[in-house]
Amino acid sequence: MNDLVPDVVDVVPAGILQVIYPGSLAVNLGKELTPTQVKDKPTVTWESLVGENEDVSNQYYTLLMVDPDAPSRSEPTYREILHWAKINIPADAPKEGQVLAEYIGSGPPKGTGLHRYIFLLYQQRGKIQDSLYIGKTIREGRLNFSARKFAGKHGLGAPVAANFYVAQYDDYVPIRNKEFTG
Repeated sequence: MNDLVPDVVDVVPAGILQVIYPGSLAVNLGKELTPTQVKDKPTVTWESLVGENEDVSNQYYTLLMVDPDAPSRSEPTYREILHWAKINIPADAPKEGQVLAEYIGSGPPKGTGLHRYIFLLYQQRGKIQDSLYIGKTIREGRLNFSARKFAGKHGLGAPVAANFYVAQYDDYVPIRNKEFTG
């Protein structure tokens, strides 16, 4: 999966997330998309990981989106940048959950080539207590994020599903970057 292992996680997740951007634009394991195409939050769904007769009332998931290639894949000194984080997503309601970091689209700097944008889904062992909140216009707290460390801190284990796309600079990037305040 395009060096997802070992750059971000230790094992390739068994499942594939369905990630659909507005306009029915699907993420498809390494397909190239533009920052303009992914500027708005996608809908993310997955095949149920809960057995047919299992109680889903206490089943929760964590969703992370990271860019491990900042400022470039050859020199990832800010690895990883957190683009989105949601915890306590009910198994039967993937649009719900607690947002820790609001979604921000891709913003690879000019001349840095393709960046990978990776969606990771973890099955939680129970509800997570975390008060982190990073607004859409806030940069602080997004640089040098580690999905691996976050998963370890919250006892999540390995991700159960993933998907990713690649993107490089386009004319939307400076517009996106003007939105940041901190």
